[in-house]
Amino acid sequence: MTILVTGSTGHLGEALMRVLKAQSRSARGVDIKPSDFTDAVGSIGDRAFVRQAMSGISHVIHAATLHKPHVATHGNQDFVDTNIGGTLNLLEEAAAARVASFVFTSTTSTFGAALTPAAGQPAAWITEDVLPVARNIYGVTKLAAEGLCELFARKFALPVVILRTSRFFPESDDDPDIRNAYSPANAQANELLHRRVDIADVVGAHLLALERARPLGFGRYIISATTPFSPDDLAEIRRDAPAVVERLFPGARRLYAERGWKMFPALDRVYVNERARRELGWQPRYDFRFVLDCLRKNREWRSPLSLEVGSKGYHDEIFAEGPYPVD
Repeated sequence: MTILVTGSTGHLGEALMRVLKAQSRSARGVDIKPSDFTDAVGSIGDRAFVRQAMSGISHVIHAATLHKPHVATHGNQDFVDTNIGGTLNLLEEAAAARVASFVFTSTTSTFGAALTPAAGQPAAWITEDVLPVARNIYGVTKLAAEGLCELFARKFALPVVILRTSRFFPESDDDPDIRNAYSPANAQANELLHRRVDIADVVGAHLLALERARPLGFGRYIISATTPFSPDDLAEIRRDAPAVVERLFPGARRLYAERGWKMFPALDRVYVNERARRELGWQPRYDFRFVLDCLRKNREWRSPLSLEVGSKGYHDEIFAEGPYPVD
């Protein structure tokens, strides 16, 4: 049983390859750039390359993509060619090879404008049932790729699972207000409340999806750290998030103050992972409660895998101000 991992030089791809190799599982990494975790260098837009890479493959994890930060450096056609055309190539070859499962890494960025409620409205409660409203070419092409995945599951009985992952990259936030007001570690910890997930938990979700794809046939799931909030909290976290956090986690304010940290004043959305936990059996470990427990014990709260992979950057450049872009 050999697993094909696309985008193996990237952040998630490397993490997947590290874990698969550590588990002594047969895996083949492909990417447009060479690395210690890439076995074949080539483009998923090249049908011949994809066909060759699929030889002997029984499972596929498709993590290769142009990301949101690439909007500044790549044209619309590049996104179409990679995110849609490349996915189509992989799906067609996977169907022809009759692979046992196909896992597609998507993004919560596909929800687009649905993530930001109007002023004065409660924070958005984001489940898989929320209708996406794409905001840029990245979102458009990821949604289109999801549509292709669903089509192949329905038309060719290809077992497919789509994972809409929230933020897990360690590069700087694309919002300058966040970069300027919060240290990277402070911002990352805050985001685990509502819109972030640790890379180790993302890898775990992908490996579970490989196993569950065949009995499921098709599934689409939000992959984000388990939020402590409920729908009853949505109005208040939009007005006064620190008060809600202190109510749910007494003493959190003091732990933050000891490190010079601060909570975001308001939160605009909450990603809900309940369906992934129920249907995939996923149990993410790295959440806000885990952060606070580690702060009390003065221990590292990011996963060992996150620290091993480190900061990959985009376009051969690591953002100078330290962790995070995409949702």
